[in-house]
Amino acid sequence: MDWQTLANNLFPGGHDIVERDNFLSGTGQAGAPAGSQTVAVIGTTEHAPIGIEIALAQAQAVLRTVREHPGRPILILVDTQGQRLRHRDEMLGINSYMAHLGKCIDFARRQRHKVLGLVYDQALSGGFITSGLIADACFALPQATIRVMGLPAMARITKVPEERLTELARENPVFAPGAANYLRMGGLQALWEHELAAALVEALASVDAVDRRMLLGQERGGRHMAQAVAQAVRTGGDVRPA
Repeated sequence: MDWQTLANNLFPGGHDIVERDNFLSGTGQAGAPAGSQTVAVIGTTEHAPIGIEIALAQAQAVLRTVREHPGRPILILVDTQGQRLRHRDEMLGINSYMAHLGKCIDFARRQRHKVLGLVYDQALSGGFITSGLIADACFALPQATIRVMGLPAMARITKVPEERLTELARENPVFAPGAANYLRMGGLQALWEHELAAALVEALASVDAVDRRMLLGQERGGRHMAQAVAQAVRTGGDVRPA
């Protein structure tokens, strides 16, 4: 789904979202006209690689919302191939720009802005980690492509044969890409399949700042140990998987 169609479906009451060099920004009116709520929107399109320019633009948009519109919800529309792999960006410290973006989103959350992520096309690697995954809750369209690392790249890094990783991916969502697997692991709160405008309104009303991803992953059978390990670290007790 292209971003214009997505925006029209999310905000039937109207929006002023614009695109510039694959960076999306603007506002939308969520809900019925009589009781609509203004939502700040930032994001990317065309599988944008996150270089220093887009990372900084997103961070600025978040801070501008915090400064000028206290408490306004923020929706991050995610379509990215990850951070831009260029010598120039590496030399200029792309890691610091990405970290700055993540800190700005965290700052907005601490200032009582609800922050939602929505993967509508592609979400890869660091471009996803410092946007949708750091939000209060992340959602996705069912057809979205989500992965941190493809199996061929994972095989090269881990030295585990790709055939073995493919076999593991059939049973364990940690090794497998796709929105359904990230839903099982708790990385996604839910998939938005129909009535996107209604799904957004419901999320804005129900989402809070409590991080439930590990618990959701345990309940859905996608991550058996994360919640138990975190609990043991907090309490100093033994690891007791569910």
